[in-house]
Amino acid sequence: MSWWQNAVVYQIYPKSFQDSNGDGIGDLPGIISRLDELQQLGIDAIWLSPVYQSPGFDNGYDIADYEAIDPQFGTMGDVDTLIAAAKKRNIRIIMDLVVNHTSDQHAWFKQSRSSRNDPKRDWYVWRDPVDGHEPNDMTSTFSGSAWTLDEQTGQYYLHLFSPQQPDLNWENPDVRHAVYAMMNRWIDRGIGGFRLDVIDLIGKIPDQEIRENGPHLHEYLQEMNAATFGRADLMTVGETWGATPEIAKQYSDPERHELSMVFQFETMQLDQKPGEPKWHTIPLDLDLLKQTLIKWQTELDYQHGWNSLFWNNHDLPRIVSRWGNDGQYRERSASMFAILLHLMRGTPYIYQGEEIGMTNRPVTSIDEVNDIESRNWYAEQLVQGQSAETLIQQINTMGRDNARTPMQWDATPHAGFTTGTPWLAENANYDHINVKQALADPNSVWHVYQRLIQLRHQNPIVVHGDFEPLTTDSGVMAYVRSFEGERWLVVANLTDQPQHFNQPNISEILLANVEPITTQLQPYQAYVAKLAQ
Repeated sequence: MSWWQNAVVYQIYPKSFQDSNGDGIGDLPGIISRLDELQQLGIDAIWLSPVYQSPGFDNGYDIADYEAIDPQFGTMGDVDTLIAAAKKRNIRIIMDLVVNHTSDQHAWFKQSRSSRNDPKRDWYVWRDPVDGHEPNDMTSTFSGSAWTLDEQTGQYYLHLFSPQQPDLNWENPDVRHAVYAMMNRWIDRGIGGFRLDVIDLIGKIPDQEIRENGPHLHEYLQEMNAATFGRADLMTVGETWGATPEIAKQYSDPERHELSMVFQFETMQLDQKPGEPKWHTIPLDLDLLKQTLIKWQTELDYQHGWNSLFWNNHDLPRIVSRWGNDGQYRERSASMFAILLHLMRGTPYIYQGEEIGMTNRPVTSIDEVNDIESRNWYAEQLVQGQSAETLIQQINTMGRDNARTPMQWDATPHAGFTTGTPWLAENANYDHINVKQALADPNSVWHVYQRLIQLRHQNPIVVHGDFEPLTTDSGVMAYVRSFEGERWLVVANLTDQPQHFNQPNISEILLANVEPITTQLQPYQAYVAKLAQ
C-alpha cells in the first residue's frame, strides 16, 4: 500500500491562509506558524497552491520562474524551512505545478517571442494567421479566442487560458526534458509530490482543435513518471476536468506508471446546465448526485486505479453554501458532507476553512471581485445585454473568490489573518465561524473532521473496504464498507427535512453529527456505525 492511500490532504491557498508581516497577503512564514493546528487536525500532507515567481495575473497559476519564490510569499529558504518543519510533524508538502503553460513573463517565452528564428521559438505554439485572422476557432477558458497575435513576429500564439499564459509545446522533447529537470530539482528538495494543474491539456493538438485527452497525453505522462517522480515514493494528482472512470483508470493504474490519482469533476458539475458555462446553474438533483458518487466508487476498479475525494478547492464555491445550508443548519450540513465523503474509497482532500464550515462571501458590486474569470465573464456578458444584478448573483453562486477569502482563525480584526488590510475582504461571519471557536466546541465541524481522520488512520476498512450502496429514499444516501468480516454503515440525510431510513442492526456508533440515531433522520443528520455480525 502507498502512504497516500491512507492519507488526508489539506489544501492551502497561500495568499489567504496566514499573513506573518502585515502586508495583507498570506505567506510561507505564516503557514509555518500554523503547522501545529494542522498537526492537531491530523492531516498527512499539504497541497500548496503556487508560490512561485509570478505576475499574479491568475493568482500564481501563471508561473514566471519555476525555481524562484514570489517575494510576497517569502524566499526559497522559507520553502526549505516549511518542508523541514512539516516533516517533523509527519506532514509532506505537495507542490502545485503548472506545466501546460507558463507566464508570458517566463524567460522561455520572452526568448520564444523574440524572433521566429530563436532556438526556443518552438517551445510554445505559434501559427500563421489564416485569412488575416486567428488560425482556428479554439476558445480560451477565460473567455474569447485562445489565440493572440504577436505584432512583432506576425504570428499567433496559443493560450488556453489568458493571453498572459501562453501554452508550452509538449510535442517538443526539449520542452519536456526541461520540465522534468525542473521537477527533479524540486524532488531533491524533499517534497512529497506534485498536484499537476490542468494536466489533461498537455497532449493538446491545436490544429485539430483537440484540447484535453490528446493522443500523446499518456505517453507524455509515462515519460514524466520515468524521468521524475517514478523513482521516489511520491504522491501525484492530476487535475482532469473531462475524466470518466475509464479515463481515470488510465491515469492511475499502477501498472501504467502515470499518476497516483486524478481530480475528476463530474460530481462538482452536477448543478450546471449541460454544455453551458458554469455560471448557468440548475437545482441539484439528489438522485443524480448519489448515482455519480456511486459510479466513481464502483466503476473505478481499486485494484487498477485510485480516486480523489473532495467537495472544495480554490476554484469552487464553498460546499456548505452551494449544496448545504449555510444558515440554520450550517454546522450540521458541513459535517454531513464530511462524513459522507471521508468514509468512501479514495484519498480525501480538505480545503482550508472547510474544516470549520466556512461559507461563501456575497458581494454587491464587481468592484469587490478579484478573480479574473469572474471579472471577464461579467465584462463579456454585460456587453451582451445581461443585467449587472444577474451577473453578480451568478458570481456570488459560482465565483472563485468564494473559496479565496482569508482563513478565519479567531474573532480579532480581519479574522486573525493579518494585522494589515487583507488583499481580499474577509467574510463578515468570522466573529462566530473561526478556528479558535471550533477548537473550543467538542461538537464543532472541526472535531468531526479530526475524528474522521482518526478513523481512516486507525481502521483499514476505510482505505481497503469494499463499497456497497444501499437503496434509499431520494433525500438519503447510505452505503456499507466491508473488510475482513467487519461491516460499517454510513448514512447521510442530504436535505433540510426529516427523512426515513430503515437501519440494519447496529452494534456501535462510531461518529454522528447529531443524536439520537433512529429510523427518522433529522435534517442533515449523518453517522457511521458498525453493523452487528
